Amino acid sequence: MQPVIRLDEVTKRYGSHRAVDGLTLKVPSGVVYALLGENGAGKTTTIRTLLGLVAPDEGKATVLGLDSTRQGHLVRSRVGYVAERPTLYDWMTVSEIGWFTSGFYPSGFYDRYLKLAAQYELPLKRKIKHLSKGMRAKVALSLALAHEPEVLILDEPTSGLDTLVRREFLEGMVDIAAAGRTVLLSSHQIGEVERVADRIAILHAGRLVIDENLDTLKDEIRELNITLAAGARPPHTLGGEILSERRHQHQWQLLVRGLDDEALAALRAAPWLQELGVRTPSLEEIFVAYLKRADEGHRPAPTAEEEAVLP
Repeated sequence: MQPVIRLDEVTKRYGSHRAVDGLTLKVPSGVVYALLGENGAGKTTTIRTLLGLVAPDEGKATVLGLDSTRQGHLVRSRVGYVAERPTLYDWMTVSEIGWFTSGFYPSGFYDRYLKLAAQYELPLKRKIKHLSKGMRAKVALSLALAHEPEVLILDEPTSGLDTLVRREFLEGMVDIAAAGRTVLLSSHQIGEVERVADRIAILHAGRLVIDENLDTLKDEIRELNITLAAGARPPHTLGGEILSERRHQHQWQLLVRGLDDEALAALRAAPWLQELGVRTPSLEEIFVAYLKRADEGHRPAPTAEEEAVLP
């Protein structure tokens, strides 16, 4: 199956700064795909590149088989897009802005918009300027969905919304994906993304850190809380890939990926082990661990003089 969204070695520079650095992604159809990363990681630049609003310096971006650089206007006509701060005409009513936008799309747009507005309990006669931030977000989403796009792109759409509205908004994305459409979601609300995403990509300094199915991550990563036996010396490796670790005397807390049942059973039987606690970490804990590893990977190696004084 061809990916609905694709980036191939995309790089975008602003002066000497690389906002996106050799990014390759493939987003399949019918999923909620989340872009995660700290501020400045390149999420918004990636989205603007996909929409044809900025041109990459290197590489290629396509949406629904359309070249985002050469066919950006066609991409934007077939994609639903909700920005972090959607631009709406404040002097229009909820009904009027739907009628106005319908002029840019085939027939049926306004009727579908009214159904969505009713679903979100929007007051049709109220002016946009008198709406709460949550209601404005629902207007933007209704406008983005009324032409029945195959792809919905959301850039921090729930920023500043209260918890109940955020949850309602994001849960609606699951219904959209269930109907066979694709949702690309950039969000800081990692705990809520965890509830709705099928697949996640973590960006750091414009580069891809991981691109994985969320269920795979949750199945393969465990937090180990280890208490060492008195005077014991543990081995240098426990099996699996250690993503993060904290040690304090005889207490260890590790985030480990790929520790299979056999390795875990051997660990429980180790003579140096006094106690072992195992749990599945949250997506936020996994996210922080991968970001710290990526950050350490970007640090320059210490010089010989620095190594001489390192503890």
